[in-house]
Formats: sequence, structure tokens, C-alpha cells
Amino acid sequence: MKQLLTFVRKEFLHVLRDKRTLLVLFGMPVVQILLFGFALSTEVKNTKIAVLDQDQSRTSAELVSKISANQYFDLDQKLKSIHQAEDAFKGGRIKMILVIPSEFSQNLISGKKAQLQLITDGTDLNFTNQIYNFMSSIIMDFYGQQTLQPHLGIQPEIRMLYNPQLKGAPNFVPGVMALVLLIICVLMTAIAIVREKETGTMEVLLVSPMKPYVIILAKAIPYFILSVIILISILILSVSVLDLPIKGNLFLLFGISIIFIITNLLIGIVISILTDTQQTAMLISLIGTMLPTLMLSGFMFPVENMPVPLQMVGNVIPAKWYYEIVKNIMIKGTGLEVIWKHVLVLLGMMMVLFFIAVKKFKIRLE
Repeated sequence: MKQLLTFVRKEFLHVLRDKRTLLVLFGMPVVQILLFGFALSTEVKNTKIAVLDQDQSRTSAELVSKISANQYFDLDQKLKSIHQAEDAFKGGRIKMILVIPSEFSQNLISGKKAQLQLITDGTDLNFTNQIYNFMSSIIMDFYGQQTLQPHLGIQPEIRMLYNPQLKGAPNFVPGVMALVLLIICVLMTAIAIVREKETGTMEVLLVSPMKPYVIILAKAIPYFILSVIILISILILSVSVLDLPIKGNLFLLFGISIIFIITNLLIGIVISILTDTQQTAMLISLIGTMLPTLMLSGFMFPVENMPVPLQMVGNVIPAKWYYEIVKNIMIKGTGLEVIWKHVLVLLGMMMVLFFIAVKKFKIRLE
């Protein structure tokens, strides 16, 4: 036990003396949380639009007022003719034009079909679809408020559970938590044993009475403690800065996060055992873990839309299961009765990786 604590202290001192490592450890989580939470948000907010009101009636004015009062859109200009639309789009000043035809209010009162035209900038298809859906919701709500609407029939009511304000943070925070913890844990531990090989201190460790699993634990414990501190920092930033409350059990989330941290630390240890240079270990840890996490975990792209073979590959990625767990606990407020299968998968991965790390650890240098 004394040898283990001495080795852990040595690893801590090595990390704390390296300012660049500390910058990566504590700077990256803060930057990514703030970047994904604000700069890369998918929320539709203050999008500049233009209106061509050919009706010039009280009803059309009410519709324009309802749209301009909404936080999603910013009425940048009112066009006088349709010919101004192309110039407005080319100048990049607006993203959408609402065209209100001349007989809009008349058709609305008489019960005829009152049509509106939405002209959007198709160069950014995803964003265009978002603002189109938001504008459609506002228009449907306006129609629903009109008393003379016998032709519209039943009006559907859309209700967004767990995220009624359509904020971007509930989408990004669980994924960023999984991504940050994975990068930090895997990257830091991946170079731990390799560094000992390159500096020649591995021979000293191998001739010492310490067993392989003790060396592995001593390498992992400092980064485990630092990862827990990073996890706490991410949760504090999510609640205080991004205004994302934790609806579920905080202790359950914290406990499962520790399992995920240990799993990622073991991935880094396995990579460091199987490689001989720090550059190779860093390359494998970044490309071999970060890209699959981004592409196949469901963080950036829906898993259901992927081919079955890719979905099967995604099942062996720990971040996929952790991402689902965090969403359920933080956003939906569910408990262990819903996520117990995910937890068992993470525990299984952790045990398998620990077994591989102990078995593959070489007690002799080649």
C-alpha cells in the first residue's frame, strides 16, 4: 500500500508540474462546455427575416407583429416588391422572406384558403429547415387565434417534453460530458506507461517488487481524481452558466460517471501498453476514440438513421451508453429502473478492459 501511494504521489507531482497538461485538463472542459453551449447552439434565435406585405390589412399587420415580437426572429426589413428578395438573399442580410398575398385577409374572413409563402435560403439546409419549422409553428398559432376559421378544422397542438423552450444545452451537455471525459481520461493515461518506456524508467518499475496491477492502478488513480474534479466542474458550469438543472438523482449520475471515467482510464491504459511511442498513443487515442464517439454515439447524428452494421459498431463505444444515461438522468429525471441495462453494459466493458490491461502488461522490455 505504501508503494502504491508513493507511486501515485509521483504521478500527481508529474502532472502538477506540467503547466501544459494542466491547461489541457482544466481548460478543455471549460472551453468545450461554453463553446457547445453558446457558440455552437442549434437554437433559432434573432434570425433576420424580411416581410413582403402585399395585403396591407389589419390582419396581416397582426401577423407581422406576432412574428416580430417573437424571440426567434428579428424583422430586419419590409420589402416593397418581390424583386428585392434576391438582392436581400445575395447580400446575406436575411435568411427568410415571408410573402403575404394581397387577398390574404379577405380569404381568411370569407373562409377561403388563405395562403402564405415562405422563401428561404437553401445554402444551409439544416438551419433552413429549423427556421421553417419555427415560422410554421408561429403561423399555425396565429391561424388558431382567428375566430373565422371554419376551413382549418382541427388545429394540432405541439408540446415539447423535457425541453419546451427548445434550448440547445439539453442536446449538447450530455454529449460534451461524454466527449470531454473520454478525451481527458484516454489521452492522459494513454501516454502514461509509454512515457515510462521512452524515458527508460520502465526498467526500474519492472525490477521492483510491485505487481503489474499495482502499476496500472498507480498510473490511473491520479487521472481518476483529476477526472472527478473535471466532472464536478462540468456539472457546475451546466447548472450555473447554461441554466440546465439536473432533474434526476445527482448521486446516481455521479456514481455512473465514475464508472464511465474508470472505463475510459482503462482504455487509455490498454492503448499505452500496446504502443511504444507517445505520438502513436496520442494518435490512436484521439482518432480511435474521439471520432467514433462523435460519429456513432448519437451525440451528433441519430443512431436510428445509421446502417445496422454501424449501429452494431456503436454499441461497443462506452460513450454511447453514457450519453443515453446522462440524457435520461439530467434531462428526463429517470432513475435506475430505466437505465440499469446501460449501467450493466458499462460495468461489463470496465471489467473486460481491466482484464485485458492486466494480461497484456509486459513484465519484460523487448
